Amino acid sequence: MRRIGCAGWSIASRDAALLGSGDSMLARYATRFDAVEINSSFYRPHRASTYARWADSVPTGFRFSVKLPRAITHDARLLRCGPALDTFFDAAGALGKRLGCVLVQLPPSLAFDARTAATFFAMLGRRWPGRTACEARHASWLTPAADALLARHGVARVAADPPRHSGDARPGGADAFAYWRWHGAPKIYYSDYPPAALDAIAEAVRAGPADAWVIFDNTAAGHAVPNAAALQARLA
Repeated sequence: MRRIGCAGWSIASRDAALLGSGDSMLARYATRFDAVEINSSFYRPHRASTYARWADSVPTGFRFSVKLPRAITHDARLLRCGPALDTFFDAAGALGKRLGCVLVQLPPSLAFDARTAATFFAMLGRRWPGRTACEARHASWLTPAADALLARHGVARVAADPPRHSGDARPGGADAFAYWRWHGAPKIYYSDYPPAALDAIAEAVRAGPADAWVIFDNTAAGHAVPNAAALQARLA
């Protein structure tokens, strides 16, 4: 199924009518959307009790995508991070069945190295059998060899907008699952997607696999929620 959501569950007062009522902002968000991306886990750890509380706030069919900590992707640069992965999953695992995807966002300076990537994704796969998406930001990841390695490990390469390179505007890696991140263009994190752009997004998503996550990350000026809702209407 295609899941449409946002990076976080902040709701601007002007968008309140798009959502139902609930005991928390997350509960209200989950009345409209069936997926959310947790980015705060990239910057700081969350307790297992926090993840469990979030899981209890949403319906059974709702799913979370949780971003790996920067200590793994940016500081350790995917090397010797087995204990850090254990710590991460000890906490995020409290989401239970509502943990739907793990997002691996790599720094722009991290070039593709087959041995490092294979070792890392094998370690990750032993701890997490579900969906994994990787937003690789160095051009060396946009090659047949890199795509083949990701596919072998069942990892979808994120399709990102605005693209840093020509190839990363399209999904790659594992072809049974796609993960789209719409960051806002032309001003990343801030820009609204106008109707014509949303039409193009809908067309791109329809052309991809039926198993897909579509996340709007243009949250800085509050455009993610209305853009995600508008895309829902187009893909209904």
